[in-house]
Amino acid sequence: MPTSLRTYPAARLALLGTAVALFAMLVAARQVSAQELDPIERAIQSAAEKCAPFLVRIETLGGFEKVGNVLVGTGPTTGLVVGPQGYVISSAFNFAQKPAQILIYLGDGSRHPAKLIATDHNHQLVLLKIEIDRELPIPTPAPLDKVAVGQTAIALGRAFEGDKPNLSVGIISAVNRIWGKAFQTDAKISPNNYGGALVDLNGRVLGVLAPLSLMPGGGEDAGVEWYDSGIGFAVPLETINRVLPRLQKGEDLHPGLMGISLKGSDIYADPAAIAAVQPNSPAAKAELKPGDVITQIEGTPITRQAQLKHALGPRFAGDIIKIKVKRGKDELEKELKLVAKLAAYQHPFLGILPQREPEPEMGKEPPKGVTLRAVYPESAAAKAGLLPGDRLIAIDDKELASRAALQDYLNTLNIGVSVNVKFQRGGKEQTAAAAKLDKLPENIPPDLPPAHGPIASPSGDPPRTGLITFKLPEFPNECVSLIPDSYQTNVPHGIVIWLHAPGGTKTDELTAQWKDLCAKHDLILVAPKSGDITRWQRSETDFIRKACDDVISKYNIDRTRVVVAGQDGGAALAAFVAFQHRDLIRGLAMVNAPLPNGANPPANDPVYRLAFFLAGPSEGPTVIKYQAAVKKLRDLFYPVSVLGQGAAGRPLEEKERAELIRWIDCLDRL
Repeated sequence: MPTSLRTYPAARLALLGTAVALFAMLVAARQVSAQELDPIERAIQSAAEKCAPFLVRIETLGGFEKVGNVLVGTGPTTGLVVGPQGYVISSAFNFAQKPAQILIYLGDGSRHPAKLIATDHNHQLVLLKIEIDRELPIPTPAPLDKVAVGQTAIALGRAFEGDKPNLSVGIISAVNRIWGKAFQTDAKISPNNYGGALVDLNGRVLGVLAPLSLMPGGGEDAGVEWYDSGIGFAVPLETINRVLPRLQKGEDLHPGLMGISLKGSDIYADPAAIAAVQPNSPAAKAELKPGDVITQIEGTPITRQAQLKHALGPRFAGDIIKIKVKRGKDELEKELKLVAKLAAYQHPFLGILPQREPEPEMGKEPPKGVTLRAVYPESAAAKAGLLPGDRLIAIDDKELASRAALQDYLNTLNIGVSVNVKFQRGGKEQTAAAAKLDKLPENIPPDLPPAHGPIASPSGDPPRTGLITFKLPEFPNECVSLIPDSYQTNVPHGIVIWLHAPGGTKTDELTAQWKDLCAKHDLILVAPKSGDITRWQRSETDFIRKACDDVISKYNIDRTRVVVAGQDGGAALAAFVAFQHRDLIRGLAMVNAPLPNGANPPANDPVYRLAFFLAGPSEGPTVIKYQAAVKKLRDLFYPVSVLGQGAAGRPLEEKERAELIRWIDCLDRL
């Protein structure tokens, strides 16, 4: 057994047990004659022996002790030889701690210092190089187009001393996973084996094992929470070989970006219709426009948004792609060059808070335009002379059917652009002077007029209200929802997803804090419970999303006011929920927790707005972390409202909770 080992919370003993069991199995297998093994066992043994010369053992020295929520040490990891001149590929996770020294042990036991040459940030892999006076053997890649779901897959690593690799056997459970980047396997894969090989029964390498995640902005440790879970990923070796020359030149590779946002939220049903194009992006330079529908990428037909994600997922910054779009009755062909980074986008602000009008009765058309609930001082709207109670009917000669139509138009504009508005005041139509759009404000108004007047109760039976406890069939967790007794089906309600601090929360206390607030401000509280009452797991983000979707399916929801909030560890998970589910979340409120490691804020999106409310210490040693989080978010042009709580963070007091509610009440500002 090795003298040092990477350490992982709550799983080290299980990992050691697995390793010992696998080692014992291999020893037993060597004591059995080849004639006594069945054909599959012989093939597995032969494939492992064939690939053993390509697998290397890696040790790292120095660097950080912790990456994200994962404690790392200086123990062994695995790599795969990919170039005869001493090039080795491995998982970026193995080097997330920024080691001071890297040592590679070849199959013959010789030890060599290594340098990190380049990083593939799209597949979370690194290329290492050792100096050697002989050529090294390299593996044969399995043909990418011949890999099929259900075929046997063998996960190999060299994390332990000895001349034989450690292995686990499973199948290929999916192809083109993580938006076309990886194979998925149910073979047991532990972090020590990241960087190892997934091979077929012929000893050909299918891919390199790496933790990967669907979450945008995930770093080197994204996906590591799935280790030994039956969900593992391998980047195809054919894909690695295609970009190997670029990596060998020391070129870091990044995912390729177009600079567009898409209409709709169902990626598996909605077409790839462009909702917004970011200024100075590849899409803007190719003259793509909102309303264009992408129909083809490099000859591959695109009918749904998921297909577009699969077509772009494996591509890199610098790649030039041909794209076809439908614009009205015309089909246009464009060419654009993908980039690694887009200029940070900043949402333009007209300066109004719309009145929330009840939905009309069945069969009746809603009134055109947007009635102003409030006008922000010094905003473009204020400078144009607009007043509360005015009804905005057109902007730049475009008639406004609704608030959503106004937001869609603003999404196509930039800060500093001047707009003309038409409005009604006292039944008379007027045209306002042009005014320049500004940025979204961060201040929280001290007082707001009511969002709407008295509303007549609609006909029909109302849905269930009050405190409701429910479970979803596919999850063990419980969830509580608080539906105000005043709920009416013709009034869209916002949602506050509250994630409790470690140790849980008492339902009666939660009800007492939120009942009157929900009734007064047309809000529904959704309070999921963690599976382990002492802590949240990142894997529980899917449960939280589906619990919220369950409430959305039963009640009338205002999608501009869906907020995820939490305290301490609940706030940390809230950040992952917000960043992973940009199509749902419009506000992230964090109490007594800065941004957690590994929760990288995605780029600001023209269509999916996101605002932040951070409550925490305003003095003391931990304030530096909060200040760094605020700066990081503001550098991305996110609006951040900060609530200082003195020397120590704590739960929100009644006045502070009221400020949080006013912040939520302003999320539909335009």
